[in-house]
Amino acid sequence: MEGILPLFKPAGLTSHDCVFKLRKILKTKKVGHTGTLDPDVTGVLPICIGKATKVAEYITDAGKAYVGEVTLGFSTTTEDASGEVVEKKTVNRTISRAEIMKVLQSLTGEIEQTPPMFSAVKIGGVRLYEYARKGIEVERPTRKVTIYSIEMLDDREHFEGELISFRFRVSCSKGTYIRTLAVMIGESLGFPAHMSYLQRVQSANFTLENCLTFEEVEKHMEEGTIFSVLQPLETALSHLPKLLINDKVAEKVKNGALLQIPEDFNTSNGPIIAETVDGMALAIYSKHPNKPGLLKPVKVLRNDI
Repeated sequence: MEGILPLFKPAGLTSHDCVFKLRKILKTKKVGHTGTLDPDVTGVLPICIGKATKVAEYITDAGKAYVGEVTLGFSTTTEDASGEVVEKKTVNRTISRAEIMKVLQSLTGEIEQTPPMFSAVKIGGVRLYEYARKGIEVERPTRKVTIYSIEMLDDREHFEGELISFRFRVSCSKGTYIRTLAVMIGESLGFPAHMSYLQRVQSANFTLENCLTFEEVEKHMEEGTIFSVLQPLETALSHLPKLLINDKVAEKVKNGALLQIPEDFNTSNGPIIAETVDGMALAIYSKHPNKPGLLKPVKVLRNDI
């Protein structure tokens, strides 16, 4: 079994729980997810199976999109609705749509975030949430992330009440914490805040429309049609530049040979896919660090065809 299964992750399960469950349903061990989603978060979780596990990192590194909800009025230990209340402040004024839009615009582009204590980031080889569960606060380095766009999903012109909530859609780079973004939005408006809802609606080229539930996966297994819903590993690489190769070069690629960079090939330091004329990805290459004009293999994907 080989391919990518776009899974709709339900609430209440970790990404690892989803992998464990799919190993049982699909009756195969080589299954991996493409980036951690918190248990409360639902939505797009591409699952790599068989040889497709070799390309999981390229889905993880690609952009993501979420629909989130920020609630103003109190903050929590986990920055989402599941944590304990840290600070409360009644929203004692009307907030205009224009004010919120100005804040969202100010958070678009490259911004700095500090990972929340309840996150999977490792400090000293230990995940932050392990420190947090013991009540230990550790210093976390800030990181730069990119917010490509934030779209307001609430058409109200004025927001009133002791607690105020509104939804937004955000497209962002790898490593962005939407929980932290919700807190930052609240801080900019002058109130403690937390993320009260989150759904991932896109990961790389995979969207909610592509996703299957666990029940649908089980049904396909029972009916013997699972292969019809698995997407080829090439789907995960479609956003990367391609170097088309002929059959003769393909044999060398399977054995990890260096390749000459074609004169008309526009390349960068990022990954490049060595692909056959019929669209099959054989290997991932990058510019050779010491030999100008050459590409070196990063990962051979297929050597048995």
